[in-house]
Amino acid sequence: MKRVILTDGGMGQELVRRSQSEPTPLWSARVLIEEPDLVRDLHAEFIRAGARIITINTYSATPERLAREGAEDLFKPLQKRGIELARQACEQAGEATIAGCLSPLFGSYAPALSISYQETLDIYRRIVAEQADGVDLFLCETMASADEARAATARPSSALAAVPIAS
Repeated sequence: MKRVILTDGGMGQELVRRSQSEPTPLWSARVLIEEPDLVRDLHAEFIRAGARIITINTYSATPERLAREGAEDLFKPLQKRGIELARQACEQAGEATIAGCLSPLFGSYAPALSISYQETLDIYRRIVAEQADGVDLFLCETMASADEARAATARPSSALAAVPIAS
């Protein structure tokens, strides 16, 4: 019999439902700063519900999305906060594998990349570099195109060769 491993669910939409704030283009990143307990507690709920893999809540915290909103200086702090809250949830609710988040760079279901493959690759390498020390694997979420998926799954360096990438 195959072993089934459950992952967490729709973190972003559940945060929108539970948050006291109105959604914005950076809603899932904003709650990392304004409502960190909500993020940690939702991770913990998923673990208690049986999830063995939780994904850090950095889906909208890509350099491009942050730059569009004038918040590019938050890139590193948001990556760190996402990892910290996932770890706290594991301490609170039990052991789980923590997945780094490799999300679409410009938006969900937007297949036309407006930058080159090399630029896309460089951005994913930057995201991986910020998350690598704090996660057990990387999860590629809702990749917008095959080129974006190829860039997200390219091995960024030999130093990170041991960190699995799931898509």
